Amino acid sequence: MEKINCIGILTSGGDSPGMNAAIRAVTRAAIYHGYTVKGIMRGYKGLITGEIVPFQTQNVSNIIQQGGTILKTARSAEFMTPEGRQLAYDNMRKEGIDALVVIGGDGSLTGARIFAQEFNIPIVGLPGTIDNDLYGTDTTIGYDTALNTIMEAVDKIRDTATSHERLFFIEVMGRNAGFLALNGAIATGAEAAIIPEIATEVDQLAELIQNGFRKSKNSSIVLVAESELTGGALGLAERVKKEYPQYDVRVTILGHIQRGGSPSASDRILATRMGEAAIIALMEDQRNVMIGIDNDELVYVPFSKAIRNDKPINRDLLNTVKVLSI
Repeated sequence: MEKINCIGILTSGGDSPGMNAAIRAVTRAAIYHGYTVKGIMRGYKGLITGEIVPFQTQNVSNIIQQGGTILKTARSAEFMTPEGRQLAYDNMRKEGIDALVVIGGDGSLTGARIFAQEFNIPIVGLPGTIDNDLYGTDTTIGYDTALNTIMEAVDKIRDTATSHERLFFIEVMGRNAGFLALNGAIATGAEAAIIPEIATEVDQLAELIQNGFRKSKNSSIVLVAESELTGGALGLAERVKKEYPQYDVRVTILGHIQRGGSPSASDRILATRMGEAAIIALMEDQRNVMIGIDNDELVYVPFSKAIRNDKPINRDLLNTVKVLSI
């Protein structure tokens, strides 16, 4: 293995609160251990176009509290092609970058895995996604902040729901994972969470109505994970209007508000620990691994496991929502 002298950092895919804390930790830990650092702008796209800048410790001053990513992020269809990845590799060599730290979600780490295999590059991934859907880690960078954003929004919506005695479907992010919807429902005292993990097992809407979920309530909040499997909040609201017209239904889609904002203390600490661990991993000759956290211990998770395996939902929490919704 070639000696690592210079480490490149990029953020890819959807932004998440805490990415800047991770960038700061990776940069400063690398410099502390004698490496030079280069920031790659706009993810894999910037690697192809050569948007690469030297990073010193002052480049990451006063960013730990900022949401988003100072490195920016962008989708890159070109990186999905062998020709695009060759350009990216050529730019890496030109800039003297020997290893990469990639901060992102499932798609970002999939790209990292392919890139590492094709060109034998040491790459370490950090799980930066609000969806919390990466296998091998208890939580991901940005998830806690997004959950708190959902909680604050739902608390406000409940005031209106109660005043007007309405049923509110509130759609939250998560792609095809129900972690934000399920834990958001518990945190807000919602009557139900409709999630993709059990969408093929049971008609969640019919079960909700048939259980008489409003018998003792003057308002009801249902959190819905965005997914074709759940039908989304709008799809469920249309069903209610047709099948259960006695209910006055409203829909709120929280959208990208969930990705923004200053990261929580939990996300700052997680991102910082993982960022330093990424440099330690490279020093230990690790490659093709994601830094995860398991029972508060940092672990190395092979990309193949983190990407290919579905992260299971805690089904006991579904029962908790049901029991407490009476």
